[in-house]
Amino acid sequence: MKKLLYAVIFSMMMMFFIGFVQHAEASDEQANGVGKLVYIIPIENEVEKGLEAFLRRATKEASEANADHIIFEINTPGGAVEAAGNIGQIMQEITIPTTAFIRSRALSAGSYIALFADNIYMSPQATMGASGIINVDGSAADAKAQSYWREAMGSAAEAGGRDRIYAEAMADASIDLPEFNAPVGEFLTLGPTKALEVGYSQGTVNHRTELLQVLGLSGATIVEMEITLAETIARFLTNSLVVSILLTLAGLGFVLELYTPGLGVAGVVGIASLILFFYGHAVAGLAGLEVFVLIIIGIGLIIAEFFVPGGILGGIGVLSIIGALFFATDNIFAMGMSVLVALIITITVAVILYKRVGLKKGVLRHIVLFDQETPDRGYVSVQERKHLIGLKGTTVTPLRPAGTGVFEGNRIDIVSVGNFIQANQMVEIIQVSGSRVVVKELKNEEE
Repeated sequence: MKKLLYAVIFSMMMMFFIGFVQHAEASDEQANGVGKLVYIIPIENEVEKGLEAFLRRATKEASEANADHIIFEINTPGGAVEAAGNIGQIMQEITIPTTAFIRSRALSAGSYIALFADNIYMSPQATMGASGIINVDGSAADAKAQSYWREAMGSAAEAGGRDRIYAEAMADASIDLPEFNAPVGEFLTLGPTKALEVGYSQGTVNHRTELLQVLGLSGATIVEMEITLAETIARFLTNSLVVSILLTLAGLGFVLELYTPGLGVAGVVGIASLILFFYGHAVAGLAGLEVFVLIIIGIGLIIAEFFVPGGILGGIGVLSIIGALFFATDNIFAMGMSVLVALIITITVAVILYKRVGLKKGVLRHIVLFDQETPDRGYVSVQERKHLIGLKGTTVTPLRPAGTGVFEGNRIDIVSVGNFIQANQMVEIIQVSGSRVVVKELKNEEE
């Protein structure tokens, strides 16, 4: 009986021990994030519309996959304010817990994006801040733009429960923060230690593995999002500098093509530049159907101009294409600068070619009339009568100042040099220009 009792007690103790071990293992797995799904989304290089398109796709995919956490690995020098604002809106709409891991730099627009994350972690060499807003030409933005950006930075900090003064100091160099021993006139930049002190960072980690351990996600399933080739190309093609280069190449290509017989390299380069421009903006979600409709209309009107004289259709076609360029951007100022640069360079080259080459080459030779009706080619509009100069005759009618005279028995229409001459007066032909015969009175000479 005792043996049976001991056996039952032993069995119960073993069951309890096994259950305890299993519970401990389950708790340990839960603590390590086993069974959870984590998406790693990189934010690298310049912040522009191509990056915005990638982040929109990546966060949507993470949401549809029911991810448990999103980690944004940031290393960017900043970029376009408009793109940063749109990315901030994307991050605000995410319902999944998010962490920004600043691997190296989160400057300018990059710091703005990082502030929308639920948590911020930094590597030992990372920095964030220096978020002053500048124009595309490198000059400081006007007071209105700076005021907007300062408020945007402050609001982004408040959205994450952080003190807005430090975010504002990143965007406004006039804010004095004595605790940082930074001179007035410099934008605030935070390293990992200072960021931790002011509550902008939750900690400093050396690498992603350590970050996952800190977040309790070391055992989670990791999905690393990568930018597709199309998105990489779009990011490059939507860069403001590249846009200016593409539009300039397009303008130069079409101008040079006018001086090249047939479809040459210049025309191909011009067409390819426009295709690349609109392809990049289409992938970035900027160029919609209306843009391509305007392009088709513009090209059609320009072609029609070769058959319908007047210049009106061609002018409307050019305006249609320029309108399509502006429809394919959300930064009117930047696009305006790019178009202006392209127009200045294109017009300059066109003037130089016109002076050096003229209009007798390329396509222009088919639409410009170069023939002249000159006498050496048999075209005579008025018979030359230079031999009449010096002949003397008599006026038949008064010259007021035009009239008629008789010279060597021939009646000729004549005109005086301006004075009135009576009939039956002696005159001399002094000039013949086409059908115009000019005479002077000889009355005084006879006297």
